[in-house]
Amino acid sequence: MFRALRDPDTRRLLANLAAFQAGWFACVLGGSLIGALAAAAILALHLRWQARPGEWRWLAGFAGLGLLVDGGLALAGGFDFGDAPLALGVLPLWLWLLWPLFATLLHHSLAWLWQRPWLAVLGGATSGPSSYLAGAHLAGVDLAPWLLPVQSLAWALICLVLCRRLGRLPAAAVGRVTVR
Repeated sequence: MFRALRDPDTRRLLANLAAFQAGWFACVLGGSLIGALAAAAILALHLRWQARPGEWRWLAGFAGLGLLVDGGLALAGGFDFGDAPLALGVLPLWLWLLWPLFATLLHHSLAWLWQRPWLAVLGGATSGPSSYLAGAHLAGVDLAPWLLPVQSLAWALICLVLCRRLGRLPAAAVGRVTVR
């Protein structure tokens, strides 16, 4: 295991995962201002040192997808943000920023997953809602009883689409690293 940590590719994948997790905590615990500063730094560093050419499109696409998915669920009454200021009148900025942060994982730490559709769908159906539940508890956000099952379906579908889109590419194109 420690031999794998000497591998630069393994270290890059771990840095990618750690940066996302740091951004998640900064957004959820720090709110919109701290989250925006952390996300801006993480996204800039990702684009500078780790992103593939054109990967910025995935980050922008997920920012739009987040506004569509979470914004729609917020408008349907799935979230109660209390008195928090809302970006575009729909979501707190910190919640919206989690989407492009997640997209930093697609071609790196999660690249191996898109070759395994059932595992990806199961992971999306469980990890997505778990992240929302943990984030809501930490950020003081109330969730409607129906929100987590809907999030489970949404994230399962998102992961299935990612498998269809990214799983078709050769392993080298999606940044797959073989762990020895």
